[in-house]
Amino acid sequence: MKPEAVIFDIGNVLIEWQPERYYDAKVGEERRRAMFAAVDLHGMNDQVDRGADFRDTIYATAEEYPEFRDEIRMWHDDWLELAKPAIPQSVRLLRQLRAQGIKVLALTNFGIGTWAIATPVYEFLNEFDHAYVSGHMGVIKPEARIYEMVEDDCGLDPAALLFTDDRIDNINAALARGWQVHHFDGPQGWADCLVAKGLLTPEQAT
Repeated sequence: MKPEAVIFDIGNVLIEWQPERYYDAKVGEERRRAMFAAVDLHGMNDQVDRGADFRDTIYATAEEYPEFRDEIRMWHDDWLELAKPAIPQSVRLLRQLRAQGIKVLALTNFGIGTWAIATPVYEFLNEFDHAYVSGHMGVIKPEARIYEMVEDDCGLDPAALLFTDDRIDNINAALARGWQVHHFDGPQGWADCLVAKGLLTPEQAT
């Protein structure tokens, strides 16, 4: 079936998300490794992505680990430096799909507060036909409920949805519901997929 809607993840698909790289540059790899071993920072971020208050969650975690208090607070205070840069070819693909009249959606683990920070800076985040943002939905990928909520809202057959994500657990959860999927490992592979699905020409997918 030719897809009727294309669904983008955002982190590491449209915007690079590499907190470890940020901290290596800020505090050094050794200090970063010690902090990530002691503190479940990605679990902390999952709370934000489920809808918890961005600042309160980060700052509360920082108080639990006073030896890393300043570094943990950077996750909030310097968040735009963690979530950068945009991935230009992926952004072009998003815009080319929309230019062809193809419905383009986002399905992303993103907090309410972080989404409010990101959308004024990354204008393409405002260009989806609809963005399904976990913080507003109260559930995160790869839980089945978030995919079900997308299906119910968009009204399309699961087999008509083409979804890309960099995390294989998120891809497998979508595949289990009958979605078409592409495991994102770079924008060129995603471009090739869109061409193979008949959604873009090779020229449009550059």
